[in-house]
Amino acid sequence: MIQQFADWLIYDLFGIDSTTRLGEALNFFVYDSLKIILLLFLISTVMGVVNAYFPVERLRNFLNSRKLYGMQYLLASVFGAVTPFCSCSSIPLFIGFVKGGIPLGVTFSFLITSPLVNEVAVAMFAGTFGWKVTAIYVISGILLGTIGGFILGKMKLEKHLSPWVLQIQRMASGAQEELTTERITLIRRMPQIIKEAIGIIRGVILYVIIGIAIGATMHGYVPEGFFEEYLSGEHWYAVPLAVILAVPMYANAAGIVPVVEVFVAKGVSLGTALAFMMSVVGLSLPEATMLKKVMNMRLIGIFFGTVALAIILLGWLFNAVL
Repeated sequence: MIQQFADWLIYDLFGIDSTTRLGEALNFFVYDSLKIILLLFLISTVMGVVNAYFPVERLRNFLNSRKLYGMQYLLASVFGAVTPFCSCSSIPLFIGFVKGGIPLGVTFSFLITSPLVNEVAVAMFAGTFGWKVTAIYVISGILLGTIGGFILGKMKLEKHLSPWVLQIQRMASGAQEELTTERITLIRRMPQIIKEAIGIIRGVILYVIIGIAIGATMHGYVPEGFFEEYLSGEHWYAVPLAVILAVPMYANAAGIVPVVEVFVAKGVSLGTALAFMMSVVGLSLPEATMLKKVMNMRLIGIFFGTVALAIILLGWLFNAVL
């Protein structure tokens, strides 16, 4: 239905030839914009229901009050997946976890997964690659956060936290907050949830449009084989190269998924494209700058290096099995 509307608008109403590069690019832009915005609204609404009944304070108190025998890494990673944050906007919540005394490895599980997997990424991935690839992407993102947080937690890196954080932790040691949440029915919550979903769309719509515009331009005008020459799955260095190129960049899922779609359409292996996307949204220079408030440069380097290596391994694995 959306494709039919895009065809009618570009080819019939505007009279642009479907065989031209301009027609192909504009059709791609209209179709992807409508499809992604619709999916984003639906999934944001669903995730709003989840967040309404599983707030941040409840997770923090739960992790601090029980022995979970390693499951806390998975729980923190799953929580990161259902929170709508990019790498930089998840930093304040990460700082709150550290200040609250939650183990450092658990907080890293959240920080790794939060920008990688959220309703924006899921909506755009589902509309672009289908639910099978989306499920693989979500599961791999959660596993990356779980395993990465576990490894970092076992390395005993607390000594590399900033003096500011260590002082706050000592002051807050043993402090527990009582969770008092008013029970409100879903029907009463829905107007606010829908309002928040619309707010999420407003917050990312510019990135969506810019990302799709870049993707449409690449889709219509970049010659076949351009990306294959450098990022083909046949080359062992394709995934590491994609990660190296992506880390200095910064974008959220809304801006990078349309570009990844074009990468795949132009012949780049899916594992390489996913590695590129994960590195762009999960590792960035602005994130490193903000993390300097809570940790020293050595810990930032260990964090970035561990996650980058894990992404490379995932990219190679995806290229081998997909």
